[in-house]
Amino acid sequence: MFTKKELKFAYVLAACLLVVGAVSYAAYTEEELKQPRRMMFKVVAGNVLFDHQTHTSEFGYGISCGDCHHTLSEDEYADAQSCSECHELDEGDEEVPKRADAFHQQCAGCHEDFDAGPFKEECSKCHVK
Repeated sequence: MFTKKELKFAYVLAACLLVVGAVSYAAYTEEELKQPRRMMFKVVAGNVLFDHQTHTSEFGYGISCGDCHHTLSEDEYADAQSCSECHELDEGDEEVPKRADAFHQQCAGCHEDFDAGPFKEECSKCHVK
């Protein structure tokens, strides 16, 4: 077996490693993102994964915030909320369409206009189970 001295050394070493691990974890926290990287829209027709970073990056589509967050001025982009803040899930009208209609107009319309990404005719390109 182990001597008392060896056990004491093992306990002290374990405690030191635990402290070093906790301090290291706390020292390198992930910085808060200014915008989400990806968002999952959960809908009955199948969830839609939206890659925010690809759409806004200069190496991706390079679209501006105002292209989607169309009611905000440039100085309000940092405060942009989810689409559900304005577009309700089940109710809508011509002025503020319901969320699904707004997505289909905004997202599918943009993809058709620029001949990029998934298209409206192939629902399974965006909607996955």
